[in-house]
Amino acid sequence: MFDIDAGVPAELGPLSWLLGVWEGTGVIAYKVGDEVREHEFGQRVAFTHDGLPVLNYSSYVWLPGEGEDAAPQPLYTESGYWRLARDRTDGDVGPGMLPGIGERPFTSAESVETLRNAQGSFDIEVSLVQPGGVSEVYLGTIAGPRIDLATDAVMRTSGAKDYAAATRLYGLVDGHLLWAWDIAALGQDLRTHASGRLARVD
Repeated sequence: MFDIDAGVPAELGPLSWLLGVWEGTGVIAYKVGDEVREHEFGQRVAFTHDGLPVLNYSSYVWLPGEGEDAAPQPLYTESGYWRLARDRTDGDVGPGMLPGIGERPFTSAESVETLRNAQGSFDIEVSLVQPGGVSEVYLGTIAGPRIDLATDAVMRTSGAKDYAAATRLYGLVDGHLLWAWDIAALGQDLRTHASGRLARVD
């Protein structure tokens, strides 16, 4: 059984260790043909909630400025939603902004416990949007302070760069949020892309 802060919806209990603002550094190292594209970066990630049973997620990444007084250069942003995977019921909001009918489901830690899968972890869904015309839907599991994700769907606008699939791994290690992201892009198979280590700052 997990502990729940009174202000956090019960369904976010398994994900609640992510809540807050995290900041740190990481490395990009993606091999395209014989070339390895490698850079260090800074990152700020926020996981918040607004009373709904979903985590709001945003990430901002920058490259360090070149030279002693150079300002950092914005590199990448993404935003999205993280939630436990389950069938929607009449009590859930939607589709669109239609209010739910009756009581909202899974409002206690005991009821959320019934969502555990056969392995004892929770199935999760993550929807992310990148500003370069790519949207991703990830499916995965959360087992304590470890999250494993793999793309179930990748959607690209006609002008987006080639990006076919991805996996992500997140873990809480010694109070730090560690993550790794592998991608299949630019005609390459799934391979190492980036990783980071973030500390909670808020």
